[in-house]
Amino acid sequence: MDADLEGMSREQLIAEVVRLREGIRRHRDSTGHDLCWHHPALWSLLPEKSDPLPMVPGWPQFLRGCIRYRRSLDKQAPQVPGSREPYAE
Repeated sequence: MDADLEGMSREQLIAEVVRLREGIRRHRDSTGHDLCWHHPALWSLLPEKSDPLPMVPGWPQFLRGCIRYRRSLDKQAPQVPGSREPYAE
């Protein structure tokens, strides 16, 4: 799967690492409502060009998952500031 790396020069490998780190940082630095979105830009950093469609749970199950995720943030990062800013479409 990662055989493309074997043919890369040191400079090409460094450029690839920098590109991947930039993509990871963009994802990591997502905040607010952006945390809830589908992130194909992150997956597009991979060399294989597939765009799998996600399995999307029904609304009740999806919302329970969102609530569980938000509660996990309360436990794992209680020091982060909160926001009451509404989602703007």
